[in-house]
Amino acid sequence: MTPLKSSPRRQWLTTLLSASLALGTGISAAQSAYPNKPIRLVVPFTPGGVTDTSGRLIAEQLSKRLGQQVVVDNKPGASGNIGTQMVAAAEPDGYTLLLGFDGTLVINPHVFPKVGFDTLKDFAPIGKIGDAVLILVSHPAVPAKSLKDVIALSKTQAGGLSYGTSGTGGTPHIAGELLKQRTGANLTHIPYKGGGQAMTDVLGGNIPLVYTAIAGAISHVKSGKLHAVAVSSAQRSSSLPDVPTFIENGVPDFEINSWVGLLAPAKTPKAVLDKLNTELNAVLADAAVRERLNGMGIAATPGTAEKFGQEIQRDLARYGAVVKSANIKAE
Repeated sequence: MTPLKSSPRRQWLTTLLSASLALGTGISAAQSAYPNKPIRLVVPFTPGGVTDTSGRLIAEQLSKRLGQQVVVDNKPGASGNIGTQMVAAAEPDGYTLLLGFDGTLVINPHVFPKVGFDTLKDFAPIGKIGDAVLILVSHPAVPAKSLKDVIALSKTQAGGLSYGTSGTGGTPHIAGELLKQRTGANLTHIPYKGGGQAMTDVLGGNIPLVYTAIAGAISHVKSGKLHAVAVSSAQRSSSLPDVPTFIENGVPDFEINSWVGLLAPAKTPKAVLDKLNTELNAVLADAAVRERLNGMGIAATPGTAEKFGQEIQRDLARYGAVVKSANIKAE
């Protein structure tokens, strides 16, 4: 029997199929070999802060587990928007990652007229690193120790009871505004250019209250220089176990933590995201790492990328409502 000759069309289809298979095999092999070069972790803030320090710790530990250096690249500016924009526009190959901060990803989009990125469309969550518990503290001379007494005192003040924070639109500011909305407290926000300046003023008795991350206040609370009113976590902080939560003080569902986590550009291959999530969770399971994070005021929270993504969506919606109600605008 005479063999059938391949038509030009059949030869073309065979060539195309072979090329597609080869391309698919190449992509699969590249993903399975990930990472095969250094990874850049963009931190959208200046070096030295708690966010930057936690990112450097995670980068150091991931470098050991991945066998490739994870290089921290600080790109500060516009309250974190500049560095975040850079990652949103980066190649989605797993070699450019973002140290994501709640203030930048779920608050900035509501307080800035334009941020240059879409939190939900431009990023793929990898996993949350941890939560920084917030705390409301007062100068010891303030004649109110419980949250109930602070709220009552605020209502006797014509201009409101002042509370300082690290700045307009930060998580402590959002927490203070939400407290006002939930309790009717007459509180007046005093924004500073950093938590350190706010802490200096409350220690000096220049303002009665400060809302801040627990790491910045814990030493002053333990020394008696400041009084701890309440913490914003769901349960009491292990760092200050005698301080009640806002929920215990009768404010239902009042859980506001400042979180930090890892994200990649949208369309990063799932295999890469899964590998990074697995390695991040392994890092966070290490007792020494957890202890170092705890020293920064961050409680490690290993978990799935899906859960982290759900939390981002939740906070983006609920903080947006607070910002709109309080008419908060970036300065």
